Amino acid sequence: MNAEVKKSNKDKDLILVRRAKRGDYKAFDLLVLKYQSRIIGLAMKFVKDIQIAEDVAQESFIKAYKSLDSFREESAFYTWLYRIASNTSKNYLISKKRKKELLESEILSSEEIDIFDIPGGSSPEEILQANNLREVIFESLSNLPEDIRTAVSLREFEGLSYEEISEVLGCPIGTVRSRIFRGREIIQEKISPLLNSNIKLIKGSKRI
Repeated sequence: MNAEVKKSNKDKDLILVRRAKRGDYKAFDLLVLKYQSRIIGLAMKFVKDIQIAEDVAQESFIKAYKSLDSFREESAFYTWLYRIASNTSKNYLISKKRKKELLESEILSSEEIDIFDIPGGSSPEEILQANNLREVIFESLSNLPEDIRTAVSLREFEGLSYEEISEVLGCPIGTVRSRIFRGREIIQEKISPLLNSNIKLIKGSKRI
């Protein structure tokens, strides 16, 4: 998708957002219809249940509608909506006291996030080490600068290509690659004290 098409898509969203801010409910409904399936898919990465994911998505759209006045028009609407849905999903897990499940879920496994290859191990020491490492990864990811965290999350949580992330964020592919590389680098620095010869960083070169 070329720059003109990306700009056109962003402009169309912006027109609908402005109409919604003026009280046009149908305009916001169009945004819901456009992004509903993607937000449900994102929620599924966290909650692993389609009915709960639909509820989380609905709550995310409600929060987005109530917070429209805080939306900065220089940003892409989906990027803003993605952050709301991501936080809503995490808050759901925390409210249900499922933080441990979140840390051990596929979201942080090598299948969902191709940042680290963490062997499970069978001994209590190995299991404890793997759990500690996952917790540090999760905390480090949450503490990344917003632009870097968003790029890494779109890549690892949603499995978007660099081109798709470039479209969502409205920035060059080179910038996307740089942000993701920097994010992995920051996380590696945080977990280095926990690493041993059996745990290695995957640079993400498997996907283009």
